[in-house]
Amino acid sequence: MKLKYGIFVLAIYFIAACGGSDNNNPDANPDPDPVPAPLAATLVFPENNTECNEGVVVNETQSTVTFDWNASQNTDSYEVNLRNLNTNTSLTTNSNTNSADITLQRGVPYEWFVVSKANGTNETASSSIWKFYNQGAGVENYAPFPAEALNPGRGETINNSGTVQLEWSGSDVDNDITEYDVLFDTVSDPSALLGSTSDTFIDATIATGVYYWRVISKDSQGNSSESEIFEFSVQ
Repeated sequence: MKLKYGIFVLAIYFIAACGGSDNNNPDANPDPDPVPAPLAATLVFPENNTECNEGVVVNETQSTVTFDWNASQNTDSYEVNLRNLNTNTSLTTNSNTNSADITLQRGVPYEWFVVSKANGTNETASSSIWKFYNQGAGVENYAPFPAEALNPGRGETINNSGTVQLEWSGSDVDNDITEYDVLFDTVSDPSALLGSTSDTFIDATIATGVYYWRVISKDSQGNSSESEIFEFSVQ
């Protein structure tokens, strides 16, 4: 009986001494360092507010453009996000390098940005947003890019002061914007003309409630573009 008990104790000691537990192992790391978050990429091409004329023509309506950006730190892959500014439709393309070939409609304005991703973390980082026109066959003058709201911001709630200054940004490849028509109303599809101006701001009378507005940008060649509908609340 004593022999069996001695063998049992020896076995327990052997298991403990040979790695049955990592409690005394200085190399064990029960809490590994977190994966560092990726940093934002810097866009390179197509350049902001320009005409992209370096694509490979696929047919009369499409061309393939090589998108480039500078590689970002702590990043394993990238997601390229594009939005057709005429139709407001979006598409995404994934890449493991800092470039991607994407087929686009010709003669159409786009905006794009890149999201940096890393394995082992859900954190991401987004680049700045750039706009460009994909070159179209025989196009000599492009319509302005759709205007972007600056003030009030999208969905912002402001205090009722009786008036508000609507502000927006406008840009054009040909740099020939002549004026903006501003539509302003309390209905979700504004059609009432607030005014026309060559500035990028205009005053509007307000009361408590929800307001909707959009900007029509016009150039010297008779081209025009409509912005999205912007919304803000007054309290």
